[in-house]
Amino acid sequence: MTSELLAPFRLGPRFSERIWGKPDLKPWYDSTGTSELVGEAWLTGPDCPVETGTELGKSLKDLYPEFPLLVKMLFPNDKLSVQVHPDDEQAQALGLARGKTECWYVLEAEPGSTVACGLKEGVTPEQVRTAALDGSMESLMEMVPVSVGDMVFVDAGTVHAIGPGLVLLEVQQTCDVTYRMFDYGRPRELHLEKGLAVMRTKTAAGKVAPREMDGFVRLIEQKYFVVDRFDIEGEELVSMTGPGCLVALSGEGVVIVPGEEEEVELTAGKAVVVPEGWDTVVVESLKGMSFVRCVAPV
Repeated sequence: MTSELLAPFRLGPRFSERIWGKPDLKPWYDSTGTSELVGEAWLTGPDCPVETGTELGKSLKDLYPEFPLLVKMLFPNDKLSVQVHPDDEQAQALGLARGKTECWYVLEAEPGSTVACGLKEGVTPEQVRTAALDGSMESLMEMVPVSVGDMVFVDAGTVHAIGPGLVLLEVQQTCDVTYRMFDYGRPRELHLEKGLAVMRTKTAAGKVAPREMDGFVRLIEQKYFVVDRFDIEGEELVSMTGPGCLVALSGEGVVIVPGEEEEVELTAGKAVVVPEGWDTVVVESLKGMSFVRCVAPV
């Protein structure tokens, strides 16, 4: 390690107003800074402010023009639109850097909560077009019951939607292109033809079973991201296989970097970015904690 390496640092969240959001996000956040409905807290968005270290006051985009992972928390109080995202090849044909493959980790779920994840067997694009226009879109989709601790994979091209009563941690490629195919009559722009052009009738989307590893639980391992959950008392040596971040889910702790004097506080609802070059960091729990490690494989 050299002193020239950028040390791990904490980011403050950026809140996004959404028509399907909530008036407050407690207990995760005491305040959102707005009286409007908020649906998303971006934890590694380009405009998220650096809260610690030598780069204090800058934004993530000042340090990373394109950080490889966009990590969010979603707070739906109503149904999200039925939507789809392009894959890398489709996005690049449109002049974009990458597509959008994502995953959702369920942090809170009211009884009966569901997500829509893909189309039913045999559904055709023409049926999707008709259903989007006549309001029967939900009847064509696979409705998946979810509960706390579930991980759902949503690869690009999957027609999907999220229901109310959930709090989700979303990890995705850094891309914000969404084609809204059906929106329950709400007065927002639709992108039906663009959505039909990039959707696939069969995808790999669905629930992912967790895997017990040595000292942690692997929630998902895909081409674009790996997400692991740690439940610790005391100290834990955490390896990093690529640029990524740590996000506390419960409890409190600190991130200790070998050779660095400053400790970075790790609290629920905020991300600590671990830049390239740090093979390991130490996470010390104050009274027991749970956190996730999100990395972009190199």
